[in-house]
Amino acid sequence: MGIKTKVVHIITRLDKGGSAENTLLTASLMDKERYEVFLIRGLSLESDMSPAESDVLGYDLTRAEARGVRVFTIPSLVRRLSPIDDLRAFISIYRLLKEIKPRIVHTHTSKAGILGRWAAYLARVPIIIHTPHGHVFYGYFGRPLTRIFILLERYSSYITDKIVTLTDKEGEEHLQSKIAPKAKFITIHSGVLLERYSPSNINQIDINGLKAQLGLSNEVAIVGTVGRLAPVKGHEYFIKAAGKILKNFPETRFLLIGEGELRSYLEGLCLELGISQQVLFLGWRDDIPALLALMDVFVLPSLNEGMGRVLVEAMAVGKPIVAFRVGGIPNLIQDRENGILVLPKDIEGLARAITTLLASRTLMEELRAKGTAKAPLYSAENMVQKIEALYEALLK
Repeated sequence: MGIKTKVVHIITRLDKGGSAENTLLTASLMDKERYEVFLIRGLSLESDMSPAESDVLGYDLTRAEARGVRVFTIPSLVRRLSPIDDLRAFISIYRLLKEIKPRIVHTHTSKAGILGRWAAYLARVPIIIHTPHGHVFYGYFGRPLTRIFILLERYSSYITDKIVTLTDKEGEEHLQSKIAPKAKFITIHSGVLLERYSPSNINQIDINGLKAQLGLSNEVAIVGTVGRLAPVKGHEYFIKAAGKILKNFPETRFLLIGEGELRSYLEGLCLELGISQQVLFLGWRDDIPALLALMDVFVLPSLNEGMGRVLVEAMAVGKPIVAFRVGGIPNLIQDRENGILVLPKDIEGLARAITTLLASRTLMEELRAKGTAKAPLYSAENMVQKIEALYEALLK
C-alpha cells in the first residue's frame, strides 16, 4: 500500500442541513485505501439544535469516525460574525493544518471557506478547494454584510484551485457576481444515500404507526415540507398557502419538519389564520424517510437553495413535488415533468399548484414516476466518485 493522501474537510458547523450532510457523506465515503481523511468542524450551539437534531448529529459523527474520519472540533468556529472568535478559529485551523500537513484542504460553507482557505494558504497546503453549498448573496444577510462577503469571496478565489458548485445555476450566479473566472468552477451535484429513501426499505407498518402517532386518519391528504425554520426557507408562504387550500380541501393536513428561530412566529401565523389544528410542527426528526413516505405532496418553499438535496430525498421516496423557481432548484425540478415550479413568494400560485396535484391522482403519479427515475443520478456514491476524480486531477 502506498502513502495515503491526507485530505482535510473544514465546515463551520454540523447541523441538520444539506451542507452538513453533504460534507459528512463525502468524508465518510471517501476511499480510505487512498485517502487519510480529517474533518475540522465548528461548534454547533445547543440553543441552535433540538435534542433530536443533536442525536442525529452524534450518530452521523460516530458513523464518520467508524469509517476512519478523524474529527476535530474548534469551539471558536461559529456561524455568527465575531472578530475575536474568528481570529481564534483562524489560528486553531492554521495550527491543525501545520500539524496534519495535508495535500488537500476542502472547505465547506462561507465562514469556514474564508478562514479555512487562508489558513491553508499560509500553512502552504498544495491544493485548496471550496464548496459554497449555495451562496450568501441572497436571503441570509443585509446588503452591507453581503457586499463584504462578496469581496471576501473574490479575494479568496485567488488562492483557491477549484470551486465546487452543486448546480450549474449556482456556478452561473457566482460568475455573475464576479467571484472567480469560469475555469475555476466545476459542478458536482450533492449526493444522497438513496437506499435509505427507497420505498422498498420503508416499512408500511412504520408509516401507519406514524399516522396514528400524529393523529392523521387515512382520509386526510398530507402536504409537508422539511427545513430549518428560518426566513430564507419560506415557511410563511407555505402556511399562507395552506390557509387558502383548506377552504377547498378541509380534509388536508400540513406538516412542518424542522426547527428554528421562526417557530413562534409561524405558530402565531397559524393561530391568526385559524389553521392551528391543521398544521403540525414536528421539530427535527430522525425518521425523515417514513415522514416523506406518508406525504401525498412534498413542498419546498425556499427563497434560495444551492440545490435542495431534500428534493432528491422526496423524489427517491416517490413524492410529487411543488417548489419555488429559485437558485439551483430548476436544475433538479423541471416544471410539469418531475414537479411543479412556482414563482417565489407567489402564495396564490403555490396554493394552486398544490391543489392541482391533490385533485389529480393521474398527474401525481406521472410526476412521481419521473422523479423516482431521476433520483439515482444524485446518489452519494456518484458524488464522492466525482470529488475523488477532481482530487486526483489536481494532484497530477
